[in-house]
Amino acid sequence: MSEFYCSDCKRNTEVVFDHAAGDAVCSECGLVLEARTIDETSEWRTFADDSGSNDPNRVGGPNNPLLGDGALTTVISRGPNGSNVDGSLARLQNRGGYPDRAIVIAFKTISTMADRLSLVTTIKDRASEIYKRLEDQKCTRGRNLEALVAACIYIACRQESKPRTVKEICSIVPGATKKEIGRAKEFIVKQLKVEMGESLEMGTIHAGDYLRRFCSNLGMSHEEVKAVQETVQRAGDFDIRRSPISIAAAIIFMVTQLAESKKPLRDISTATTVAEGTIKNAYKDLYPHAAKIIPEWYAKERDLKNLSSPKS
Repeated sequence: MSEFYCSDCKRNTEVVFDHAAGDAVCSECGLVLEARTIDETSEWRTFADDSGSNDPNRVGGPNNPLLGDGALTTVISRGPNGSNVDGSLARLQNRGGYPDRAIVIAFKTISTMADRLSLVTTIKDRASEIYKRLEDQKCTRGRNLEALVAACIYIACRQESKPRTVKEICSIVPGATKKEIGRAKEFIVKQLKVEMGESLEMGTIHAGDYLRRFCSNLGMSHEEVKAVQETVQRAGDFDIRRSPISIAAAIIFMVTQLAESKKPLRDISTATTVAEGTIKNAYKDLYPHAAKIIPEWYAKERDLKNLSSPKS
């Protein structure tokens, strides 16, 4: 509470503020000393309020440290019919140019792709940071923007230990092929290696990194998911020279054969983006070790006879 001069009490008294009505009321006689006062503090509570310091922030979008102006640039908006409210102001703004225009477009593309892949904010921010480092080297001009952005997302996913396959990313990028994304990835790795003086760390991919997403896509039960995870862990003790995603798909195929609701190979191929022939080849390598890698609580040795024998 603060003190105001009360005309009824003829002295300074403590007042109570009614924020809902905007009134300042004398605490002793109840006289309204000010009506409809304007609250000039922030519209929201921040942790700065706890320390007693004033919060200078009022409204506006969040700052982006990757942009030169912190993403606080003024943009001349358009009217309801798509026309500029003031054509002269728009022409002056376009004439002055916007040095971060290209990178803003790239960041929006990254955000759109990340949302379509249901990626978390940390991956989105890491992909934006990678693209900003490329932009600082002035090496993005003349290259396929969508392929570069897709490659940045691929690398960011691997660095955050949430890998996505190139096929998964390619499925939401209409303007780039799988080969173009692969070339863009190699280009980024090469450029950042020159910048840092060392190889870009992208993290190691394991078969278990894909399991939860693939099992969710197939609608598998909790028991089946647990069995698949244990099987993948045990399979790591054997020398299976296949890609992690192929091993993951083959083990899902193996475990679902022992379940009541068997999953067709076609459905597993669609959910994992691995070709049916590739799954069969990986399954052929895993089949001799089935008794050792499939947990006993899920399937007894006699149940393993239900596994289809791989064709030689």
